[in-house]
Amino acid sequence: MNKDKRLAYWRANLRLMGICLVIWFTVSFGFGVLLVDQLNTIRFGGFQLGFWFAQQGSIYVFVLLIFYYAWRMNRIDREHDVHED
Repeated sequence: MNKDKRLAYWRANLRLMGICLVIWFTVSFGFGVLLVDQLNTIRFGGFQLGFWFAQQGSIYVFVLLIFYYAWRMNRIDREHDVHED
């Protein structure tokens, strides 16, 4: 694998990690801490939405991010021909 292909693969990997980290930060800190008062005006499943994000919603989003990252990384590996058979 030449240097340009390695750099393209690494760029794709870093871009994916950056997107996942922004989503993680937004959900955990943004929805669970900064916007909790505004979100608490909305009810979800009988609970205030801010409370739900702080206690349960962020966990669901984190698990979904793990599955998304694994799925997308497998596709990136195949696109750059570094996948394992």
